Amino acid sequence: MAERLDGTVALITGASSGIGAATALDLAGLGASVALVARRSDRLEDLATTIRGQGGKALVLKADITDEPQAREVVERTAAELGRLDTLVNNAGVMLLGPVEEAPMSEWQRMININLLGLMYCTHAALPLLLDAVGTSPRRVADIVNVSSVAGRTMRSGSAVYNATKHGVGAFTEALRQEVTRRYLRVSVVEPGAVETELVSHNRPEIRSGLEARFDEQERMQASDIAEIISFIVTRPRRTALNEVLVRPTDQDR
Repeated sequence: MAERLDGTVALITGASSGIGAATALDLAGLGASVALVARRSDRLEDLATTIRGQGGKALVLKADITDEPQAREVVERTAAELGRLDTLVNNAGVMLLGPVEEAPMSEWQRMININLLGLMYCTHAALPLLLDAVGTSPRRVADIVNVSSVAGRTMRSGSAVYNATKHGVGAFTEALRQEVTRRYLRVSVVEPGAVETELVSHNRPEIRSGLEARFDEQERMQASDIAEIISFIVTRPRRTALNEVLVRPTDQDR
């Protein structure tokens, strides 16, 4: 049985769509108040309306987490307006694929800024609040969940920089886990394979067409599948930590 999250607060980045939105709905359904962070405030408002309509509590925070002051501000506002912070889900990310040769540097910079630096900025700002939550929550535990990718384990031609950012997420997660786990702040990484989200649509047309053809051959997972895994991680008893979860579609072989 999953433990309820009543009286706790979760902050989810990249909450305007896909895994982030599905996770916010799940955690709110388990009793957590949720802070919704993304750049598209209209989508956040729609999601917040849905959560409130189901009896939950949601705070909309429009921000670009690649800007360190904005990342820090959303964490601080979460604590100020919702009273605390117990769970951080670092979900925001982009997947911009293509060969290294002649790659646009703007795509590399965007991936590094969102997939790595944004995650690190939010984590750094949240750490004091999460460690404090361990001592003030009846559950006596807090959580960071970093959403990575199977690309954090398996290299693929045309994915070099995306691979590098997701390998970095895994390395950062494990090193941080070793720093704080004895203080009952759990740090976990989830590594999904192919999921039906907006990630493919962010690519250049010539890259996107190839990805769509590749993914059309698979029965991709849904965002709700990954949200259920995140909810499972953060509702474990205090004594149990799921450090790493690799999840692929059944018919994905690598």
